[in-house]
Amino acid sequence: MRGWKQDQRGLTRALPYSLHWTSQHRRSSYFYGSLKQKILSDQGKMERSNFSRLLLKGGWDPIFTCLDEIRTGPFSGLFHPDQIISGKEDAANNYARGHYTIGKELIDTVLDRIRKQNCMGLQGFLVFHSFGGGTGSGFSSLLMERLSVEYGKKSKLEFSIYPAPQVSTAVVEPYNSILTTHCTLEHSDCSFMVDNEAIYDICRRNLNVERPSYVNLNRLIAQIVSSITASLRFDGALNVDLTEFQTNLVPYPRIHFPLATYAPVISAEKAYHEPLSVQDITHMCFEPANQMVKCDPKRGKYMAVCLLYRGDVVPKDVNAAISSVKTRRGIQFVDWLVSHRVRFITASR
Repeated sequence: MRGWKQDQRGLTRALPYSLHWTSQHRRSSYFYGSLKQKILSDQGKMERSNFSRLLLKGGWDPIFTCLDEIRTGPFSGLFHPDQIISGKEDAANNYARGHYTIGKELIDTVLDRIRKQNCMGLQGFLVFHSFGGGTGSGFSSLLMERLSVEYGKKSKLEFSIYPAPQVSTAVVEPYNSILTTHCTLEHSDCSFMVDNEAIYDICRRNLNVERPSYVNLNRLIAQIVSSITASLRFDGALNVDLTEFQTNLVPYPRIHFPLATYAPVISAEKAYHEPLSVQDITHMCFEPANQMVKCDPKRGKYMAVCLLYRGDVVPKDVNAAISSVKTRRGIQFVDWLVSHRVRFITASR
């Protein structure tokens, strides 16, 4: 597994890491480029997973600029031109416009493009969106409703940018978030949340980036997405498919909002001077400073935990680290948590 280091060009992969979850906006085209770097460039092994790729953007002038950059930029091969869909107007940060008016005009076109992908052995859908914007909240919820109708029980995993009070772009973000959460609650199998404030703080504190840009934020998110799908794309001691994430992390269908943490995230200056053991990395995963969402886990209990490791990791070391975590004061598990709810998964790269 690899973490992050900072150099003159931004962020690059460097170090071992682990990842765990507990139960408890819009971007520029840089995100899609970062995601391609992390997932598609890993020796071209994306073919091990079967996903439908579709890029949806709501908006006008600035959004078209982003789409043009995707079409003509260095990552133009990520999406087929016919799979890049945009509307003539944005949703104006209004959930109702994204769901009932503007979205309604586009939804049939979107579903038709998904069908044309003609995926063989489709595992499910990965939906990337924000909770705060009109398109991200309204249209995404409409799309997930229709996917449930068209594709039955295929898994639907969300990667959601959750609004943060300190980093807000619209006053109506809380309303949009509540509406989309209510609408997608029955249609999403697992939702990995990230908030901008937590990502900003990680870049400033751990990577010494004084003024983090969207490039920094998106590359960190892309690394997390790559980590989650690593067990699908690479051989390892325990490989999983999309449905197993739901089995391991979702104790009840409506409680499907795991908290992601990522460790270690350290700067280049510290990368080669701080050797970290499996136990060190595992303990770092339970530190609030490494969480992707601002919250205090000490005010609750862990209902399910899944640890993912990449690299040369021995199961014996992982089991010892998990035993050590269970004995730490301040980390509490629910009384009925049994051993199968604390899972670890390894990938070879």
